[in-house]
Amino acid sequence: MTSLWRIFFSGALAISLRGATVSGTVTLRDSRDPAVAKKQDYSGVVVWLEPVRTPARPPIPPRHSKMVQKDKTFTPHVLAIPVGSTVEFPNFDPIFHNAFSSYNGKIFDVGLYPPGSSQSVRFGRPGIVRVFCNIHASMSAIVAVLDTPWFTVTGKDGRFAIADVPEGEYSLQVFHERATAATLDALSERVSVGTAATDAGTIAISESGYLAIPHRNKYGRDYLPPPDSGTVYPAVRQ
Repeated sequence: MTSLWRIFFSGALAISLRGATVSGTVTLRDSRDPAVAKKQDYSGVVVWLEPVRTPARPPIPPRHSKMVQKDKTFTPHVLAIPVGSTVEFPNFDPIFHNAFSSYNGKIFDVGLYPPGSSQSVRFGRPGIVRVFCNIHASMSAIVAVLDTPWFTVTGKDGRFAIADVPEGEYSLQVFHERATAATLDALSERVSVGTAATDAGTIAISESGYLAIPHRNKYGRDYLPPPDSGTVYPAVRQ
């Protein structure tokens, strides 16, 4: 009998230590993106929790993630990682690529590299990093570097679930690449997490007021038309 009680209490303690799940749904409004307007694709929204007070939090182990370059596309388009993580950028296309970012979240340039090879970048501080390719203007992606272990990215249905959240008070934050900073700041809300699952409800993000500004290459200049050949590139104008 004693052994059974030990097993019971050990299991209860493990459940308590694991924490609760915070879940909800994100919807996007006022969008001109066909995937959103016609297909109700609400994927790619980053949702995370920050403690209101700064209690002792578990150490945040870094991760090793991949953002694949294939068919002139970064996949996943939105990647969320904890601070200190490394992201690998493998080139699965039969052409050269050059991933870079000139944004303050993380300024980097892995240089031009051939098909079948890969480059890696470590992200040492929190921020939103917008990633581009110096050869192909159409390629873009987001790396959200977060100083918290409690985060996720929405799927196409807009649903999200953050597991193992300890009991306490949190600020729920969201990031969507086609929403203004003012819109996102206004959506921040306080969430009380107990021992049971917490429903954060529906978060409606408006894309109204967002202006898509064409980016430039890593030298701050307009892009040259990419060559038709997959292996030889002209000198890049600096």
